[in-house]
Amino acid sequence: MALSKVRVRRVGEQIKKELSTIVQTEMRDSLEHITTVTDVEMSADLAQAKVYLSIMGNDQQRAQTLQAIGRASGFLRTEIGKRVRLRHVPELLFLLDTSLDYGSHIDAILRTINQKVE
Repeated sequence: MALSKVRVRRVGEQIKKELSTIVQTEMRDSLEHITTVTDVEMSADLAQAKVYLSIMGNDQQRAQTLQAIGRASGFLRTEIGKRVRLRHVPELLFLLDTSLDYGSHIDAILRTINQKVE
């Protein structure tokens, strides 16, 4: 039986909200770089959640922070289970969100073009 897209989206938003709170409050000391949960995409059966993270720092720092969060996925699933009423807590897959970098790159290109015009 397929779940409603509205419910899948609502559960994803709730998980995003709770993960953001956990990362900002309870994991702040163990993470060396500013980390923000930018999006959560749920599978149709709510078994998996792709969690997109924006991490400030260079590529090496981002990789280290992403690995640290990956190692803490059991803790994060436990906390999600305590805070969100679900029969089964989804498997969390952490991915790097590069949309902010892409936006900064486009902004730099536009500024360069604007300077050449003036």
